[in-house]
Amino acid sequence: MQTRPSDPRPDLVEAFWTEARLRSGLVGEEIYQGFSSSAALRPPAWSFGDTRDMADELCELVLDGRKTATSSPRWAYEEADGGTDGTDDAGEPLPTVGSVTILCDGSGAPRALLRTTRVRVVAFDEVAADHARAEGEGDRSLEAWRREHQAFLERVGDGEQPFSPTMEVVLEEFEVLARA
Repeated sequence: MQTRPSDPRPDLVEAFWTEARLRSGLVGEEIYQGFSSSAALRPPAWSFGDTRDMADELCELVLDGRKTATSSPRWAYEEADGGTDGTDDAGEPLPTVGSVTILCDGSGAPRALLRTTRVRVVAFDEVAADHARAEGEGDRSLEAWRREHQAFLERVGDGEQPFSPTMEVVLEEFEVLARA
């Protein structure tokens, strides 16, 4: 049985954030733009996947420079109305260009500071080969990406929105600002 990734470890995340702000140049934003939120507030910390092994594997691909993109089901994010429709939206807001996050490994240890460089929402069956390649997994082909991501989406599905080739996925590209 696979073990889910551990929650980010707050003590390690805070220490990493303090150092990563300096090494990434985010602290310099305070001088030129006032005290910006990207320099002041600790960004969210998270891990890839639904198992520790997957989180570790994908984190290593990021650190090696092979993985510069990711994808998620649209239903995992809050609705655009911010929950004003009376539903209990438990997801995160959609990523935005310029947002900064802390990538953790499967044990919850911070490993990299990432900045989002591009976000798109497309149907699963409209994901292009260049995005599949940027995700860096397997043989990096679109066919392998579709096979593996369909299996993942079927495994983590919320029950209310089963996998469909036309389901929306959020495609995110990122750059590494600092490594642990």
